[in-house]
Amino acid sequence: MRMLTAGVFALAGLLFVTSFQTAKGTNIRTDASLLKLSDLIQEHSRNNGELDESNAALRAQVESLAEADDGSTSAEDEKLTGLEKNAGTQKLKGKAITVTLNDAPPNATAKLPGYPAPQPDYLVIHQQDLQAVVNALWKGGADGIKVMDQRLISTSAVRCVGNTLILQGRVYSPPYKIQAVGDPEKLQKALADSPAIQNYMVYVNVYGLGWKVTEDGTVTLPGYSGTVDLHYAKPVE
Repeated sequence: MRMLTAGVFALAGLLFVTSFQTAKGTNIRTDASLLKLSDLIQEHSRNNGELDESNAALRAQVESLAEADDGSTSAEDEKLTGLEKNAGTQKLKGKAITVTLNDAPPNATAKLPGYPAPQPDYLVIHQQDLQAVVNALWKGGADGIKVMDQRLISTSAVRCVGNTLILQGRVYSPPYKIQAVGDPEKLQKALADSPAIQNYMVYVNVYGLGWKVTEDGTVTLPGYSGTVDLHYAKPVE
């Protein structure tokens, strides 16, 4: 799993370096080698998704066997349940809202006077935009958050390469959907109060970046199904 995750980031970086070195001001959109590399990244993303599903199934079997031969007290069981809930590894049911972000149309122009013509960078969703939404939702008291089809946990990192999201070893393209369980009124207020999102809304109003907030009623977020091991660098002896 760690090798696949690292491979996705390495391949993504290689794709952009290769694009820069190859382009030299020319059109490389039809370069077959780059298309194959992009396909390889998508394949690794699919493999990671399948491994997540397999890991979740195995974890469920382990938990089932542990419950069948469990000598713990009710107090210990209650403590474990609370830890699992906080860790995000269990399903979470409650009222929710969904925030959807999307790129602007490629032919977008400035809709309001006094603003410059859009640069390509103005028209796409960036890492800081996604992170601003996630941060605001946590600040608004979210009990749990799902980005696309994956539950976030304390070690989750929202990262983008260009306008492509790489989350927990899997690759996604816009539109991006972020769903949070919590008090819908408090969550929406936290979004409105966020300075980073207020800045994003300028680009929504001027250049047409996508922004939509919906109340979903009662939903069930999936539990996190990936690895929970912590990995860190070690000095060379």
